[in-house]
Amino acid sequence: MARGRRGKGKNQAKRFLLAVIALVLAAVYPVQEQLTKETGGTAVSDGSTLEVHYLDIGQGDCTLIRQGDHAMLIDAGNNSKGTTVQAYLENQGIDHLDYVIGTHPDADHIGGLDVIIYKFDCDEVWMPDYSKDTRTYDDVIQAVKAKDYQITHPKAGDEYALGEARVTVVCPVKDSYGSNANDYSIGVRVQFGENSFLFTGDAEEHSEEDMTASGENLNADVYKAAHHGSRTANTEDFLKAVDPQYVVFSCGEGNTYGHPHAEVLNRLREMGIQIFRTDDQGTIVAVSDGQTIVFNASPSDNWTPGEPKGK
Repeated sequence: MARGRRGKGKNQAKRFLLAVIALVLAAVYPVQEQLTKETGGTAVSDGSTLEVHYLDIGQGDCTLIRQGDHAMLIDAGNNSKGTTVQAYLENQGIDHLDYVIGTHPDADHIGGLDVIIYKFDCDEVWMPDYSKDTRTYDDVIQAVKAKDYQITHPKAGDEYALGEARVTVVCPVKDSYGSNANDYSIGVRVQFGENSFLFTGDAEEHSEEDMTASGENLNADVYKAAHHGSRTANTEDFLKAVDPQYVVFSCGEGNTYGHPHAEVLNRLREMGIQIFRTDDQGTIVAVSDGQTIVFNASPSDNWTPGEPKGK
């Protein structure tokens, strides 16, 4: 009986701690403020949790993942967002990144990476084995050369450690997807205790089919919608393989693409999946203790598709 009481007390303490974290998150990361106004951004964890920050950087992608003293940055938004992401990391007290991932060479993903590579010590820089003849891509390459770094081209199935978290590369599965830059996107699944998070960049239907057929574990509690919620990704079969409880959309308010698309939103709603949206909720922060995930905001009740500017 005494053992049972101690277990019950421990569970109650854990639930209380998670409730406190949720309150702190809501205070530190007010969901309606612009990223540049979020000045209280010191880590809320004590090193025993995993934090996932889906940054509100407009139409683009940028995600910070940290576990204890270890941190990974996935993309850094458009060219104009480099210093904004830099400021966010500095407000988090980060001066070193274990991994910096440029999922694929589109400007809304790697535009700010040159600033990050110049300003922070980076253990590894990951990019797909696919290039673009653009000034944005060249800026990143020149930053890598200036810091005397080597670019890593990870392969599906490769595993890495991020503190106590395990990172598994899930895509690209194939070496060639023709001229479709999106399908070369590097995707990772992050496992921390019993909780998992999935990121697939802008990977579209062909890449999703390959991931599903690969037999790799894609199941995740939280899935960042591919390609900002585009209908060219987030297929029904892929979503069934991931089976998320939550989906986070990273997109800009009034973006010209109409992200997230109605087809994807309807699919998620029919599947009973809860959503978060950076376009109207701001930066979304999730904290896991390995069993439970808390967010700095309640799931969105906005199921309205993105409305392109000018319409």
